[in-house]
Amino acid sequence: MTSLFGCPQRLLQLSHLFLWTGLFQLLLGIAGGYYLDAHLGLLSLIGAHGLVILGPTLIKLGYVMRLTALCQIRKEERELACAIA
Repeated sequence: MTSLFGCPQRLLQLSHLFLWTGLFQLLLGIAGGYYLDAHLGLLSLIGAHGLVILGPTLIKLGYVMRLTALCQIRKEERELACAIA
């Protein structure tokens, strides 16, 4: 787990994946839960409403991961600049 979160570039890629997946889930949930509700069965409708909750959760996690990765990248750049000077 440390190797995944230890590399800021890998963390940034994972955060982008979370952001796009969360957005896709949110849009899919809104379309299924509010626009196609007359055509869906009960379990599909419950699943669509669940996506409306899970989508923004992934977006928030992806955003925090992105901020963490960018902070780590800036920290490495500052350390490199101090080592050169």
